[in-house]
Amino acid sequence: MMSMTCHNLDFGRAKLDLVACGCSSNASIDRYSVRNYAKSVSKSCNRDYGSRRLVCSRRDIARCRVSPTKTPETLPAGVAEGPTGLLKLKKDPRESISITNLFEVVADDLQTLNQNLQSIVGAENPVLMSAAEQIFGAGGKRMRPALVFLVSRATAEVVGMKELTTEHRRLAEIIEMIHTASLIHDDVLDESDMRRGKETVHQLYGTRVAVLAGDFMFAQSSWYLANLENIEVIKLISQVIKDFASGEIKQASSLFDCDVELEEYLIKSYYKTASLIAASTKGAAIFSGVDSSVSMQMYDYGKNLGLSFQVVDDILDFTQSAEQLGKPAGSDLAKGNLTAPVIFALEQSPKLREIIESEFCESGSIDEAIELVKSSGGIERAQELAKEKADLAIQNLRCLPQGSYQSALEEMVLYNLERIH
Repeated sequence: MMSMTCHNLDFGRAKLDLVACGCSSNASIDRYSVRNYAKSVSKSCNRDYGSRRLVCSRRDIARCRVSPTKTPETLPAGVAEGPTGLLKLKKDPRESISITNLFEVVADDLQTLNQNLQSIVGAENPVLMSAAEQIFGAGGKRMRPALVFLVSRATAEVVGMKELTTEHRRLAEIIEMIHTASLIHDDVLDESDMRRGKETVHQLYGTRVAVLAGDFMFAQSSWYLANLENIEVIKLISQVIKDFASGEIKQASSLFDCDVELEEYLIKSYYKTASLIAASTKGAAIFSGVDSSVSMQMYDYGKNLGLSFQVVDDILDFTQSAEQLGKPAGSDLAKGNLTAPVIFALEQSPKLREIIESEFCESGSIDEAIELVKSSGGIERAQELAKEKADLAIQNLRCLPQGSYQSALEEMVLYNLERIH
């Protein structure tokens, strides 16, 4: 049987639900089948998630159906009881989710955003403009502003809004600026020379300019945020900038600490990754004018997606090659940053603790530690944790009407999980 410990950590704005998984389970590692992992799913399973049951079956094309099993609480008028459509799951590994197709329904919105990003930074200082061009021009999936647009349009349907507001679009730009500023500072802290195949800002212009460029973008985004003149959104997004700093401090204060608990890891992951995504999705809902219960569900969707996303990133640090990662495999571990796979593996491997506490002083010790993480079940249990959070994110979409935007938000959850299969 799988032992589970659940905790609620109150951050003032919302509770962060944490699930610590045991080392064994009588359930499939997939809490719901995902496209490329359908072959490993048992032929049928039924799981009760309170207000709805997740029914998985495998046929020629595996699929999951979500259907209500209890009468849901009263939902806003015009909103479907939940996403009763199918999460279509394909067994052919070549039929993976395309990020381009995933964001196709908001492609025009993203094109407008790309045109505005560089100009919104401001052209007063040529060096800052050059730094902005360097990181904006490096590409990226634009996941966070895409989520803003998807939630904006999905929640706009709830209230019968035909077009997005100026506030919706400005929010997406602010979110991308804040994310970009955090990347510039992260590269300085991590001493990274490359990002997305290009030299980082601090590598090109030096640490001083990089720090100032990041600071400027935080300040510029704050100015635009204030001009939205919505106190709820201002408080929400302002908290994110504080969370970034809190996450970095937590990480720096727990390096090589083999006694770090899963809860602490998830709190740090919330601060560093999930907080911005959660604020993005809730802010979008607020500007649509939906009921507070819907905007809170959108916050929880962003929070759970963000946590799942961070766990997947931490798994890939052990399972992908240096070429795929753009950095050495296990680089977080080498720096003493203990992530979910390591925390789980430490429960089974005293040898791993010994190596980490020595701070990899012996030649070849980092490679040995990576192998111990893999052989001690750390990867599999981290996969289960990522899927736990993904399950919750899917449930948070129940309040949205079915349609292309709601479907794309579900697909975003599956796209994230596909990265580890």
